[in-house]
Amino acid sequence: MEKAFSIATFNANSIRARLPIITQWLIEHRVDCLCIQETKVQDADFPIQAFSETGYNVVFKGQKAYNGVAVASPHKIENVSSGFGDGQDSPEDMTRLLRCYIGGIHVVNAYVPQGKAVTHPDFTRKLLWFGRLRSMFERSYHPDDPIVCCGDMNVAPGAKDVYAPERMGNHVCFHEDVRAALQKVLDWGFVDVFRLFHKEEGQYTFFDYRMPDAIKKGLGWRIDLILATRRLAHEAVDSYIDMGPRKAARPSDHTFLVAEFAYAFTG
Repeated sequence: MEKAFSIATFNANSIRARLPIITQWLIEHRVDCLCIQETKVQDADFPIQAFSETGYNVVFKGQKAYNGVAVASPHKIENVSSGFGDGQDSPEDMTRLLRCYIGGIHVVNAYVPQGKAVTHPDFTRKLLWFGRLRSMFERSYHPDDPIVCCGDMNVAPGAKDVYAPERMGNHVCFHEDVRAALQKVLDWGFVDVFRLFHKEEGQYTFFDYRMPDAIKKGLGWRIDLILATRRLAHEAVDSYIDMGPRKAARPSDHTFLVAEFAYAFTG
């Protein structure tokens, strides 16, 4: 049966700590796919039962205390793989990139390295990571395929996506080099779905715990993205940020980003 397709992305900053928020949100929203990053749990300890009790299948790849990605769906999840598949995957790469196929749509869940500082070797690795992501799409997919690439990209794409952009030029999540690296991935054939519906400033998915009253003062970043190939983006009907979970008890420093498509989804 053909129907619409909905997908959300959420950096949990520890899936076990945020499990009540996630399961309640799934019960209320019933999205067709939820991509989760920074699960911070090794595979043997992943809370599969909580998802099953909510009516969701889940696939995951994680490690103890750091990184980790998961995809949950009430539909069959097929063709699951982790990492870039380019022969250069480190154990960390495997817990930062998860790919699968749900009801005719390719889903790529990414947790991009933060980079630490522009002078740190990890920033160079971050730029290379985006290059490997683009190469993966060139090697394994076609721009005409129905693909959603989403997750914590650790990049604010433009000045509207971060508070006080005039002060952020040397930040690892706003430096011109990392924005250019993200743009090269977009240029392969992706559309930033949220910006199809919201052109205004002040729309953020991340608010740093360390900044008092960050939400109230609007001190945020839009670094969580849902990118869709043009074929799928043409069918987008809505995209929004749900701030409720960020204001809940014991929240993640991120919140949920959602996109909905009037696409011939066969889940």
